[in-house]
Amino acid sequence: MPTPLSVLTGNRDFRRLFVAELVVFGSDWFVMVPLLVLLPELTGSGVWGALVLAVDTGINALLLPYTGTIADRVDRRKILIAANVVALLATTLLFLVRTPATAPLALVAIGAIAVAKAFYSPAASAALPNVVDPGELAAANSIAGSAWGTMTIVGASLGGIVSSAFGPYVSFAAASASLLAAVVLTVAIRRPLQAPRDPDAAPVRTWHALLEAFQYIAARPRLRALVTVKSAVGLGNGVLTVFPLLAGMYAVGPLGAGLLFALRGAGALVGPLVMRPVLRHRNWLLPGLALSMSLYGLGYVGVALAPWFWLVGALVFVAHFAGGTNWFLSNYALQAEVPDHLRGRVFATDLMLATLAISISQLGAAFFVDRVDERVILAGCGLITVTYAIGWRIATRKLSVAGQPSPVE
Repeated sequence: MPTPLSVLTGNRDFRRLFVAELVVFGSDWFVMVPLLVLLPELTGSGVWGALVLAVDTGINALLLPYTGTIADRVDRRKILIAANVVALLATTLLFLVRTPATAPLALVAIGAIAVAKAFYSPAASAALPNVVDPGELAAANSIAGSAWGTMTIVGASLGGIVSSAFGPYVSFAAASASLLAAVVLTVAIRRPLQAPRDPDAAPVRTWHALLEAFQYIAARPRLRALVTVKSAVGLGNGVLTVFPLLAGMYAVGPLGAGLLFALRGAGALVGPLVMRPVLRHRNWLLPGLALSMSLYGLGYVGVALAPWFWLVGALVFVAHFAGGTNWFLSNYALQAEVPDHLRGRVFATDLMLATLAISISQLGAAFFVDRVDERVILAGCGLITVTYAIGWRIATRKLSVAGQPSPVE
């Protein structure tokens, strides 16, 4: 069985796609961490930071059903390149955010970046199986699952450090340079990023393509379980709104906020690597997903009760160790089960449900952030996730495990 290291070192095209994703994810945090600290400083309110997060995820949720059909119909390489160019142009708008009156420009810029990410994410996820051999897919997924976590560590840490040392606008410049590097890497990929399509086949209309994907998911109980599993962590994601406020409460400033985001990424990085052996035991998959959801929620209940900043950091790591595992396991199962011509739409549905849950959570946090104690928001988000996990496990306990036939197949 190929190892993650052998795939990374031996497959040039996978390496380029992986590094491009690293760079894209890193640029996101070079924007978000300084912006989430800058906006409360400019406006005197935590609402603006919460709105930035909600706009980011809400636009993704609205567009993903459409962008998934694009990922199945248009050259995925062109989608990835165009998305990064749009994100690069939008990032330059953040240089104008310097007063309370210009704070709304941050929402415009983040909205445009969110549009770009809505196109990028399903195309990148759907492309991955095409740049590796079938036997390399599990190892490649364990690495790809760590990409977001890796660059949350690096991007969030460096974003906090650079913002503290040189100001947020230097961080925005670094994000722009990173997106340009991602374009260059994607251009260099040689393998096609999707299976050949029938040139004589009539183009499928968008709504028909969406309906086909929804029908495919609806007819397969296992897929229904897999595309709803990320929503548990999504409904607890309002905790991110509180990170800058926690840093202020413990008097650790932008560096502390960056550290919390970095620990979040560290957990998401380590989780997929440590939990990869679960893939060898298919009957562990659904119980493992339920356990990962529950641990995420309990981690943030612990954060709400923790009296020391170092304990807060440790619990954030544990929560996102579970969250990263949740994401990795469900992604691998989807990539292994869904055919290429539907993969972009199925992943878009998966991401849509997850980002819609995130957006709902962050809008709820935005409503309460200036009204209740930060710890109430943390505990509430954690308990919502735990409750969802219990309900999801009850609903899926009779499903066949991945790799075995389900009743409808």
